[in-house]
Amino acid sequence: MLAIGEFSRLTHLSVRTLRRYHQAGLLEPAVVDEATGYRYYGADQIPDAQVIHRLRELDVPLTEVQDILRSPDPQVRAAMVAGHLQRLESEIARTRAAVTSLRRLLHPEPAPVELRAVGPTTAAAVADVVEHDEVLGWYAGAMAELEAVVGASVAGAPGGLYDNDLFEIGRGRALVYLPTPDPPSRGRVHAATLPAVELAVTTHVGAHDDIDVTYGELGGWVVANALAVAGPVREHYLVGPRDVDDPAAWRTEIGWPVFRLA
Repeated sequence: MLAIGEFSRLTHLSVRTLRRYHQAGLLEPAVVDEATGYRYYGADQIPDAQVIHRLRELDVPLTEVQDILRSPDPQVRAAMVAGHLQRLESEIARTRAAVTSLRRLLHPEPAPVELRAVGPTTAAAVADVVEHDEVLGWYAGAMAELEAVVGASVAGAPGGLYDNDLFEIGRGRALVYLPTPDPPSRGRVHAATLPAVELAVTTHVGAHDDIDVTYGELGGWVVANALAVAGPVREHYLVGPRDVDDPAAWRTEIGWPVFRLA
């Protein structure tokens, strides 16, 4: 048996921490002397103590730590830990995206904006009313369906139209399309003709984590140049995840339909 001080040195956990783990039911001593209250641990408890320490460093909730330790199946324990790690990695990705956005906001280098007249576009399209936080998943499914139906007759880079409601109230109509001279109709895919429009256009570079910053820069330019938005926002995916794996190489044109104010 190891006294709590010895166990503390072996596991690099303070006596105070070990007592807290005991009170929480995470790591109970092998023996507690009824007369003195001294805690004693077995050498076989060292791995459990180290696992608990690592899990708490990763902010795994106490209840989940208890569930992990109580599971007799090593595969189940591993799966539970893996699930938390996946959530943690998602949180890290969100933090990195927020840091990237803040750096851009603190050191702005706005991309150039141009006015562009775009003629009518014949395309195969998929449209639906979607929630704002579900757009990425919906886009991936819709674009996969479009590519499967249109095949080799694609006549340009894909694009999307997004109604104002999608941004203003978090739910609105979205349409993604592939330009093609002879649009097929199958499943959700249908023929569409995008109307001619005047656009204020800029290009967002990289992943879409901070695309809202580019939207803000474009919006500022529109206001500064006495223009008003006159329809759904258009995005044009010049280079995206379906083309290259490196997000730094992605290029997305953002086009705001505009007209000049009197």
